Amino acid sequence: MLRCLIVVPTFNEADNLKRFVSAVLSTLREAHVLVVDDASPDGTGAIADDVARHDARVHVLHRLGKRGLGAAYVAGFRWGLERDYQRFFEMDADFSHDPRHLPELLRELDAGADVVVGSRNIPGGAVQGWGIARHLLSRGGSLYSRIVLNVAVRDMTTGFKGYSRHALEVIRVEDLRSNGYAFQVETTYRALRRGLRVVEVPIVFVDRRVGRSKMSRSEVWEAVVRTWLMRGES
Repeated sequence: MLRCLIVVPTFNEADNLKRFVSAVLSTLREAHVLVVDDASPDGTGAIADDVARHDARVHVLHRLGKRGLGAAYVAGFRWGLERDYQRFFEMDADFSHDPRHLPELLRELDAGADVVVGSRNIPGGAVQGWGIARHLLSRGGSLYSRIVLNVAVRDMTTGFKGYSRHALEVIRVEDLRSNGYAFQVETTYRALRRGLRVVEVPIVFVDRRVGRSKMSRSEVWEAVVRTWLMRGES
């Protein structure tokens, strides 16, 4: 298997992290995990360090303070690009992204896809555990992005995605401007604008059972505004 890195941003995931890393590495045994922790006050960073001490496949990147989801992924991707990884994944640590879907995403990358989108909005995809308001927000966000940007990808806001090294280099991750959930829209849109092959595979998204969702109103507003600004960017 080509060198594979799973980038996992964390903020207050002490109750989930050990089990999540174990589940990921049990699914893709040759992969590596990079935990990008934003100085979690619940001790997530220390737990990540302890896991890394006992497993050479686990790495930790500590950041000073909560600096945003997009910035965490950019930091993680740049870390991996500097170390010659060839396959990259982004996932949440709260088990809303089921590690059992990883092999299918990896197969699509190995078959020639540049970006693989874990989609809740195509046949076989689903969401479990959300109320109607959250469903409307997610579906509405994807539909809004598709209309504004004129793209066919059904799930523009998913945070479960795979990238080839080539894709991250062409997207130019260091130049990405979104720092909240608009980051997901921006990475997929940049890939499409640059002629990369984007493939959707169905996933079942399960709402987190431990802890609280970290989406803020400012991130929703950023996604609304940034989507329009993306249209004029190269």
